[in-house]
Amino acid sequence: MHDSSLAPLFKHHIDVVTQRYQKAMENHDFDHLVIPAGSQHGIFLDDMSYPFKSNFHFNSFVPLDDLHDSVLIISADGTRKLCYYQPVDFWHYVAGDPEGFWVEHFDIVMTRTKDEVLSHVPTTGNVAYIGEMGRPFDEDGFTAVNPGYFMNEINWHRAIKSDYEIECVSRANKRAAVGHMAARDMFFKNGSELEIHLAYLLATGHAEHQLPYGSIVALNEHAAILHYTLYNNTAPQQHRTFLIDAGARYNNYAADITRTYAYEQNEFAELIGDMDALEQRICNKVVSGQSYVDLHIETHHEIAKLLNKYKFCDMSPESMVEAGVTSTFFPHGLGHHIGLQVHDVGGHQANVEGDPAPPPKAHPFLRNTRDIEVSNILTIEPGLYFIDSLLGDLKQTEHGKTINWDKIEQFKPFGGIRIEDEVLVTATGPRNLTREHLD
Repeated sequence: MHDSSLAPLFKHHIDVVTQRYQKAMENHDFDHLVIPAGSQHGIFLDDMSYPFKSNFHFNSFVPLDDLHDSVLIISADGTRKLCYYQPVDFWHYVAGDPEGFWVEHFDIVMTRTKDEVLSHVPTTGNVAYIGEMGRPFDEDGFTAVNPGYFMNEINWHRAIKSDYEIECVSRANKRAAVGHMAARDMFFKNGSELEIHLAYLLATGHAEHQLPYGSIVALNEHAAILHYTLYNNTAPQQHRTFLIDAGARYNNYAADITRTYAYEQNEFAELIGDMDALEQRICNKVVSGQSYVDLHIETHHEIAKLLNKYKFCDMSPESMVEAGVTSTFFPHGLGHHIGLQVHDVGGHQANVEGDPAPPPKAHPFLRNTRDIEVSNILTIEPGLYFIDSLLGDLKQTEHGKTINWDKIEQFKPFGGIRIEDEVLVTATGPRNLTREHLD
């Protein structure tokens, strides 16, 4: 997307990102980096390919997602050469000529074949290759391939978003919000999961392969399957509840939004309202210096209070969390960093060197353990589900007798609830990038 208003933001962004890579090159004694966009992968024994997914290191510089087999070369002096792949091919789509606000920041050379790029790869000094290895390259031609110490440094700094990145994520949220509203409307028109999914795609202007991840479109008990992507093409006999976890992209930056709706005003609808209020309270605590791990654990205590309020469990909230009972109902992590990747890497690093900071043993699925900093963008996505396998395990424990199993059975047909927003950390407090576009 070539909105010229992004030009000044992009100029600052690419300078900052280039300096990060230069610093990492200096720290680890590299003279050049070769960063491929990536290649299309053919399906085994077939003449078709899987959808192309671009290397996020490449997209940190180049805001296009259709430049397969293009290659970026970064040198220690900060020069940026883009080998732009534009083959002669009448069978497939070929990227058009480079244009837009980003072009002036690169020395662009057009290449017609994959082998042409080899003539532009530096032959002196220490050269690192950053990306998936593939033709026409060979590991033996480089000093290092994806060196961990270099990658750790880059991944650490990616958590600090530039103003350009923040604007792109905000626009991705705006695009996704339009889709969420269309999906919600189709739910209340008694649409099937497939019809809802198609309404979302049409409203966002995305083809399915352009989404940042496979949308979760779950009706009724399917909402208890955390990564449900089946898209049943037959509407259920009764619409009870609808959970949608779906995103969009803007210049490759991702949105990741979840909402849950009840078809009728009932006790489950009241629980959704309470979960929404809980989620917003946690979002308001996404401030610099806050421990994300502590925020996750605080969310468990808030979930426990709801389990008391709705008479699912008669243990005290503190005892529920200590005994792990809340993990039956909220089994995943609070959220994650987001940007060019839906789940930006680096969330389990303790420092720039890459020392590990694993999640607590009681919360193994927490994707981020880093303290919160200004210019982070984080998702906040508490959930409360009625999952057969986890409930069955709980029933076998000593705490099973504290559960109101009749009440649980009443709520199982609704599946569960998840509410998710993206929150930017600013010097003056949190900015909810999702609620600016979707209530």
